Amino acid sequence: LESAGHGEGLQQRTGHGVGLEIEEDPQLAPTAMGKLDACVPVTVEPGVHLPGRGGVRIDDTLVVRPEADGGPELLTMTTKELLAL
Repeated sequence: LESAGHGEGLQQRTGHGVGLEIEEDPQLAPTAMGKLDACVPVTVEPGVHLPGRGGVRIDDTLVVRPEADGGPELLTMTTKELLAL
């Protein structure tokens, strides 16, 4: 997003944990402290906001798994292609 000229509009957080609440720890952000535990579901949702115009955020949900267990498991099953509705 930065290389496309949208660095100023980037959101500070890239994702968060998913559980009983829609948004919970761990937070996925440059300032977040701690580690990601195995088998924890998280969202990866980079987004950009253009003041006065709006914004977009693309969400993926995945389960954190060690490489020895096959690595992260993507739970989101939608296409990344732009679809005309």
